[in-house]
Amino acid sequence: MSKVIRKALMAAVVLVMLAGCGSSAKEDALTKITLSEVTHSLFYAPQYVAMGLGYFEEFGIQLEVFNGGGADKVMTAVMSGDAEIGLCGPEQTVYVYNQGNTNYPVTFAQLTKRDGSFIVGRESDENFTVEDFRGKHIIGGRKGGMPVMCLEYSLRMNGLIPGEDVTVDTSIAFDAMSGAFISGIGDFVTAFEPLAGNMENNGQGYVLMSLGELSGDIPYTAYNARREYIKKNPEIIRNFARAVSKGQDFVWNHTAKEIATIVAPYFADTKIEDIERVIERYKSIEAYARTTALSEKDYNHLLDVLDSAGELTARPPYTDLVSLEFFVN
Repeated sequence: MSKVIRKALMAAVVLVMLAGCGSSAKEDALTKITLSEVTHSLFYAPQYVAMGLGYFEEFGIQLEVFNGGGADKVMTAVMSGDAEIGLCGPEQTVYVYNQGNTNYPVTFAQLTKRDGSFIVGRESDENFTVEDFRGKHIIGGRKGGMPVMCLEYSLRMNGLIPGEDVTVDTSIAFDAMSGAFISGIGDFVTAFEPLAGNMENNGQGYVLMSLGELSGDIPYTAYNARREYIKKNPEIIRNFARAVSKGQDFVWNHTAKEIATIVAPYFADTKIEDIERVIERYKSIEAYARTTALSEKDYNHLLDVLDSAGELTARPPYTDLVSLEFFVN
């Protein structure tokens, strides 16, 4: 274990000990923030690093995280006030904006910049290509969600038309996809890590392809909050973004093994060597964003993907749905 990791872990332990001493003054000084994340995945390692090393506390935030189980449910939590901040695909902010809601959610920090899901099939195939999808059935995710839209966009870019050359199943809820595949539905399923690797370890499927490598850069997962909340609480939003940025820096400046040591407590059901493997896999395909900034170019690419999927009724202005003032470059 490196000296940097050792010192960081000692600092985190000190924070825990202080909290355990019943320091009510310390706790009262922190602002409690509830975050709804679209799924619990190592795809969000920079966030878990920030949590594990006490970066949120460093910036005055006591963070509570719960698994929303899908981007649409995350957005419901944010809009209802059950969560101050949401982590999901930025497409959700476009949908709410285009519905005419004046207190629409605004993206203020990007976490991932490529699709983090993998194609899991029923048979191992080291020479698997997109053409092998032809005539097959893929469980792709909820209609209008980033996973299925990126999948369909990638298929079209590679000469396969969803609904004609390949069946893309959008009838199954996001958090029920792997269970449906394991029960015998479909030839392939898209899955995030560590779920994809766990399925492989359990003999329930084989990881065949990274959709992130196939689809290229796109603002896949980002943090958002309601427009009025951001206006009333700019310092909270700024500090949240700073904590995330420190997590991003750590991920890109340390080894997968060092990162795995930090995030392992959040993935108790996954072996440490599997966590390390997954993080290395995500780093190798440049899935993690290097900064919290979401560029206008990437935002427009997102709109192109939505348009290709038939989910775009209008193209909202970049400056309406993306708050540049909180970016940490």
